[in-house]
Amino acid sequence: MAVNPATCTCGDVPEAQLLERLDEILAEYREKPGALIPVLQIAQGIFGYLPEIVLKRISVGLGKPYSEVAGVVSFYSFFTTNPRGRHLIRVCLGTACYVRGGKQVLDTLKAKLGCDVGETTADRNFTLEVARCFGACGLAPAIMIDDDVHQRVKPARMQAILDLYAAPAAKSGGD
Repeated sequence: MAVNPATCTCGDVPEAQLLERLDEILAEYREKPGALIPVLQIAQGIFGYLPEIVLKRISVGLGKPYSEVAGVVSFYSFFTTNPRGRHLIRVCLGTACYVRGGKQVLDTLKAKLGCDVGETTADRNFTLEVARCFGACGLAPAIMIDDDVHQRVKPARMQAILDLYAAPAAKSGGD
């Protein structure tokens, strides 16, 4: 299973090094029109999310008001100002998925993960979100974990699906 590309896998890289990398990106994009969204995407890839220190640095680096930078981040659902888990779970609540049990799947996930929509598990392995449609209506309900679509999901199968993405340290060591 692939690690979510939108999350930082840098682990123990010091923040100063990450900020240096951001400064390099800002220098490269400073004079380019329309640079804000690409810089935000790259910054989120570097940090795993967009903390306030990063938004302020982008604001200064691109010569844009902080309110504009923060406004773009809050407008687009792709961006997040909260740390995300190693794996991003999205539950489809489009019409077909909702009617075929998507809400029950979501409720089961919330209970199993111990977090609500928009939150990340304590071990930072999973972040839970909802979406409106994955284009898999005929195979509803559907969830996505990272780039993997799981179709015809049943609440009773959720633990088996989550186990596929369990953090290596969380898996049992006994054979």
